[in-house]
Amino acid sequence: MNPNPNPNPAAAPKTWRVGTLTYSLAGIVLLFTWLLLGDFSYMMRERSAAPVTQLMLKKYQATDFITGVFLLTIPWAIILVVGPAVSYWSDRSRSRWGRRIPFLLVPTPFVTLSMIGLAYSPPIGRWLHAFVGGDPANVNLTILLMMGLCWTVFEIGVVVSNSVFNGLINDVVPRELLGRFYGLFRAVSLGVGVLFNYKIIGHAEEHYTIILASIGLVYGAGMTLMCLRVKEGDYPPPPPDEPRRNPVFGALRDYWRDCFLRPYYLLVFLFLGFANLAFVPVNLFSIYAAKSYAMSMETYGRYLVVTFLCSFVLAFPLGWLADKLHPLRVAIGAAALYAVAMAAGFWIMRDATTFGWAFLAHGVLSGTYFTGAAALPQMLFPRAKFAQFAAAAGLLAALFNMSLGPVLGAWLDGLGNQYRYTFLAGSGLAAVGTGLGLWLHVRWTALGGRTGYVAPE
Repeated sequence: MNPNPNPNPAAAPKTWRVGTLTYSLAGIVLLFTWLLLGDFSYMMRERSAAPVTQLMLKKYQATDFITGVFLLTIPWAIILVVGPAVSYWSDRSRSRWGRRIPFLLVPTPFVTLSMIGLAYSPPIGRWLHAFVGGDPANVNLTILLMMGLCWTVFEIGVVVSNSVFNGLINDVVPRELLGRFYGLFRAVSLGVGVLFNYKIIGHAEEHYTIILASIGLVYGAGMTLMCLRVKEGDYPPPPPDEPRRNPVFGALRDYWRDCFLRPYYLLVFLFLGFANLAFVPVNLFSIYAAKSYAMSMETYGRYLVVTFLCSFVLAFPLGWLADKLHPLRVAIGAAALYAVAMAAGFWIMRDATTFGWAFLAHGVLSGTYFTGAAALPQMLFPRAKFAQFAAAAGLLAALFNMSLGPVLGAWLDGLGNQYRYTFLAGSGLAAVGTGLGLWLHVRWTALGGRTGYVAPE
């Protein structure tokens, strides 16, 4: 019996469902609009905070080791501690606002205030140094400590929101549109990158205060508006706790059993960890590499603009390709191409021009990976416990990044700051990621592949 009362099915309006939510075309457009507004604010923060902070660190005489600790070890240590707890809690939360929105809304003012604090760290640090009667020759150390305090608060708020943002997308965006949504998601991110690197980064060394403070306010307003406008559906009740068990240790036991005692998911985590880690060496020290080859920040920004424009053009086609082929296949191909291109870049790099070409290849291929693989966690992890599994992947990635930051920084200090070696490091990590991806593809195919895969419970 046909449940559709419309005698002309061809005329029935198209609808999409995810959980208890049903969308018309207009509803999908509205949903995407609010999510992409939040993404714009999110990406303004992502695109600005790290590069501007890098320039501030160099201005106040931080070594590469300190930069690695600052931009990798501190954030990933926070992810290691906070990410799994927040994700586990979010998956099991039920409120009138949903299970994701509260975790996005509450940290927003803290992220905004910490960005403003980071912006004003130098004058605050100088005032504190004078107040305690410190040696004027050591004032930069106090400034760096003040920056570290604000950066830590900033990263705690960022980790809490990052842990559930993709969970929100998983809960409200229909699965058949995920690839194309993430293509739009990447297009917004790349558009922000073009704006920041074309108009702003050239002024970051002199005007970092107004840049960081303004973007902090943009982030606060945009994320708040998104949280107030996006609505979550109803969720089934969370699994009941076992009688008489300790709630903390019981939760830890469930988390460990679900995520880390299954070889298949360990393989997924390792692939995601190494694939994402491959882009870190160049990203972390690209500004310093540009300066070592006498490239101005304006020129560096122009190179980034070109990479973002290329990735912008590719964003929606790659999202479509991910929907058609599967994000895993696109991710493996991008990682393999990156490994080859970065090895070639290491060997050809001699001056600003050859650095620029290698950096362009890095930007376009890393963008290809991030766009093509954006929906991969949603496609591989169980929907009901998505945030939990995504956080477990982040936990393993945190261990990798916490180790890589200071090791890479100390290695570069020992090499006399020869930043072309970051391209060699990226190539090696991408090669490992490619091998893990091929192994994962064999396991994924055995579980049903593109048409029949069901995430193991």
